[in-house]
Amino acid sequence: MPASRVLLVGPPNVGKSVFFNRLTGLDTGIANYAGTTIEYKVGEAEFGGNEVSLIDVPGVYTLDATNEAEEVAIDMLDSDPDLVICVLDSTNLESSLYLLMQVLRRDIPVVVAVNRVDLLREKGGSIDFELLSDKLGVPVVPTVAIRGEGFDRLRSLVGERLGSDSKGFSEAATWERAEELFNEVYLVSDEGVLDRDRLGELLVKPWPGLPVAFLVLAIAFGLVVGLGLFLRQYLLLPFFEGLVFPPIVSGVESVFSPGLFRDILIGDYGFLIKGLEWPFALVLPYVFSFYLALTLLEESGYLPRLAVLLDGVLGKIGLSGGNIIPLMLSYGCAIPGVAATRTAGSRNRRIVLATMICMAVPCIAQTGAFIALLAEVSVLAVAGLFGFHIGALVVVALVMGRLLGSGESMPVVELPTLLSPDLGMLWKKWVMRMRAFLVDGAVPLVGAVGAAAVLYETGLLAAVGRYIEPVVVEWLLLPSEAATPLILGIVRRELTVLPLLEMELTVLQLFVGALVGLFYVPCIAVLAVLVKEFSFKMAGGVLLATTLVAFGVGGVVARIGVLI
Repeated sequence: MPASRVLLVGPPNVGKSVFFNRLTGLDTGIANYAGTTIEYKVGEAEFGGNEVSLIDVPGVYTLDATNEAEEVAIDMLDSDPDLVICVLDSTNLESSLYLLMQVLRRDIPVVVAVNRVDLLREKGGSIDFELLSDKLGVPVVPTVAIRGEGFDRLRSLVGERLGSDSKGFSEAATWERAEELFNEVYLVSDEGVLDRDRLGELLVKPWPGLPVAFLVLAIAFGLVVGLGLFLRQYLLLPFFEGLVFPPIVSGVESVFSPGLFRDILIGDYGFLIKGLEWPFALVLPYVFSFYLALTLLEESGYLPRLAVLLDGVLGKIGLSGGNIIPLMLSYGCAIPGVAATRTAGSRNRRIVLATMICMAVPCIAQTGAFIALLAEVSVLAVAGLFGFHIGALVVVALVMGRLLGSGESMPVVELPTLLSPDLGMLWKKWVMRMRAFLVDGAVPLVGAVGAAAVLYETGLLAAVGRYIEPVVVEWLLLPSEAATPLILGIVRRELTVLPLLEMELTVLQLFVGALVGLFYVPCIAVLAVLVKEFSFKMAGGVLLATTLVAFGVGGVVARIGVLI
């Protein structure tokens, strides 16, 4: 274990993840800071022959402790690190300088990396790096992280500074001093504003921002559905059904005689069949395409602009544009989405967002299950389901906001420059997300299928399912065997939907089943996070509300559908 610890500090959207990945590679870990759900990355890196533990501190604009991310950053800086690499944004230098001065006041050896200098040059601007270094008393390195420019010098300087003393920063860290320093070192030519800046400004205005946002989201949705459906239908399902499952079935049948154990392995919920098919042939292709679309939106700098653009729209339901970030994260998984509500400000706003996430935001595994269930029978059914999803988000926000109030709005943050996504970093970020899904999503789903196979074949699921069969059959108008997935959904939400693929159901029944799955109870892991983040009362209220809404809305739609 390396003896030295180096912290990577900087504002959000400055390219810190690119620094971290280039300095450590992909062999890194993600952990939660003690007593919080704030995540940070840690990996090993080499600087001037010194092996160090590099820690990517959560991105913050200041150290004023206005939210938990800032509190975690302060705790890490107070933990006696050996050095800090402070990453500044050359295109938003003034605010970055304020954060840097706060770091320098803590008497820790610092090396400064001023990133995205290529974008600054395109704007016709420049920075006097020698003057900036003299004013601050620390080495300053211009960098272009996506191309690795400046990294050799950065590694060398960090290696030299490790173990050195810090003189600290004698001046007060104020916005006024940051502005003065910015004016001293920042040089602007007469070349004018970059075209991409003009485009970036237009994208946050109602016109043409809203039509462009609709088009971008429609393209993203088409990418998720189209690419996922192609991978599932023409690559993964044929691969598993033609090459993987036949030898598994024949092998099990040759070894085990008919009975309980064989049924657990290859029966209706067979662990060796459904444990591979559901996570990897049905859900994985949509996870693949979703994370590709999300990473493209992030790396291009468009996602923060979407947040600013939607600020006025979300304000009408008691939210702010910044609240779109926890909601977007929840489409990957509800757990980081709920954790990200810590940046929302007030506790009431956090409760509103967490309830929205648990009530009506499907995780990517669940979304993949919905698309797998409906896309082949009716694209309109897919669109209708997500129409219910959007409508439910609006209703929950309005109702919860009326009951609790939403607290203060989040401040609008600085926007990163629009970029053409770097394919290398896009690949690395996508790989990290896919690896996280395989570990945190696919593997637990395989285990859940195995447990379901045992419970199903031993008759325990059927015994419990009989208690809710009247509701399933008489109210939801679904077959009695649909009661079993509702019980499994408590363990993994996508298990509410996936077993319906094996049943002979009408389009209406498939839609009702998907609708119940959309609003159904959060899985056990999410409930545990709610208890940790809020209270048992909050988790219990969400459990009760989601159950009532799922059965209530599902039954109403089923009966209206029959009449139509």
